[in-house]
Amino acid sequence: MRAINYRPDKTWRLALAFLPFALLLLTYIIASDVRLTENPNDKLLPSFARMGEAIDAYAMKPDPRTGDYLLWNDTSASLTRLVIGLAISTAFALVLGIVIGLLPVMGATLGPVVSVLSMVPPLALLPILFIVMGLGEASKITLIVVGTSLKLIRDIALRVADIPREQLIKAQTLGASTPQIALRVVLPQILPRLIDSVRLEIGPAWLFLIAAEAIAAESGLGYRIFLVRRYLSMDVILPYVVWITILAFLMDLGLRLLQRRAFPWFAEARTA
Repeated sequence: MRAINYRPDKTWRLALAFLPFALLLLTYIIASDVRLTENPNDKLLPSFARMGEAIDAYAMKPDPRTGDYLLWNDTSASLTRLVIGLAISTAFALVLGIVIGLLPVMGATLGPVVSVLSMVPPLALLPILFIVMGLGEASKITLIVVGTSLKLIRDIALRVADIPREQLIKAQTLGASTPQIALRVVLPQILPRLIDSVRLEIGPAWLFLIAAEAIAAESGLGYRIFLVRRYLSMDVILPYVVWITILAFLMDLGLRLLQRRAFPWFAEARTA
């Protein structure tokens, strides 16, 4: 049997999925043990016990100075910024992507400028946003919107353009107007694909958020990581990084479940 035709069953898929994580965990344990054996005060690869103490201090005990549970306070601040930014980006992308992809005049007018602006590195705009909008929440959310919306718009426009022309012609033959075609023909086919596009932007959105929080913030997961880095507090940084990864994974999982529940026909077509 050729390797390309071999499909592992459910048990093997689960085992193969966990194998890389187990290897990474084992590698870390061995490397940490070696370094701590040579130097018990080593901070680069802290033991799981030290990280557990840090998690307990940041998640289970209030901060002596502020009285806040720092991990949960940082998580709330970061997720609020992230969700607002992605929601605005998604709304922009849905409207402009359909307009650009469906209307040739708008595609010729807005398509080139969106394509060019999407090539601008969003992090290069961060100093400009801070100068223009200040160091508050607006600049951080705007960075997420700028960094994700243009790529989403391009992706949605391309997916609208891929809709078979025959469907649009049939709708016009039946007397549908342009708004009706957009709402009844294009929108139902684009929504499940929009979810896929948003899933792909979760990682970049976290990157932009952490960069903004690292420079100017008083709370947030990125702020905390860059705050404790001056003390080489890897026992705090590593759990925070793992926590960010878990949050991003849960967001992706939530969007996948939403796609399956809201658009079962799309999921079935993928597995067919």
